[in-house]
Amino acid sequence: MVSVVSHGHGPLVGALLQDLARYCKASVTRVVLTLNQADEPLPPHQLWPFELQVRRNQQPLGFGANHNRALCDAKEHCVCVLNPDVRLTSDPFGALVAAVLQPGVGCAYPVQVDGVGKEQDSERALPTPAALWRRRILRHGEARVDWVNAACLVLPRTVWQQVGGFDERYFMYCEDVDLSLRIRLAGWAIRRVPVVIVHGGERASHRRLRYLLWHVRSLLRLWLSPVYRQAKDLLPLDIHSSRRIGPP
Repeated sequence: MVSVVSHGHGPLVGALLQDLARYCKASVTRVVLTLNQADEPLPPHQLWPFELQVRRNQQPLGFGANHNRALCDAKEHCVCVLNPDVRLTSDPFGALVAAVLQPGVGCAYPVQVDGVGKEQDSERALPTPAALWRRRILRHGEARVDWVNAACLVLPRTVWQQVGGFDERYFMYCEDVDLSLRIRLAGWAIRRVPVVIVHGGERASHRRLRYLLWHVRSLLRLWLSPVYRQAKDLLPLDIHSSRRIGPP
């Protein structure tokens, strides 16, 4: 089951659905599309090779709240959180599902590239003040990998239910940091799979004050959370080279 949340992404959603129909007929059986704005247009009307359920919010909800509601009644063995600005050039889900069926793996994610094929920085270190200073000010690369962004995540339904999905107190930003850390603190590994998706990855917080304030508020919430404190104390010191984010 795939959950997609649109925040006014109409044309991008249509393109993503076409990609899913073209490449993922054998691996995707149901897509839940949440339209987070009351005036968003419906997707193109056609026969899809999967069940398409469209839900429309009268009032916008946060990123995590939308995905939690979409996935709360999942019966499929695996669930996927997928951004609307993702494009596919092949089917990534067979390999991603195979990865999470391995013992000890709680989440799998693909390699993300931009429109010209450059790999994106979807894997990050724990966002301590020191790590943010090294990346933002000193322009250093990540010294380790502690969490991955939520542009495309595949989890066993049982793991999603065990960790409780996203923490809805994060309206936008840092919900993927928190989820990654809780998966790992619960004893599950997060595995990178060598399949590629194209991710537009707009950084609204770099351009809009409202989004920047959301980002800062979420970061402060993360720093004050018990999940963050446990992660600082328990997560392995050096896991970058393996690309397999393991349990503590």
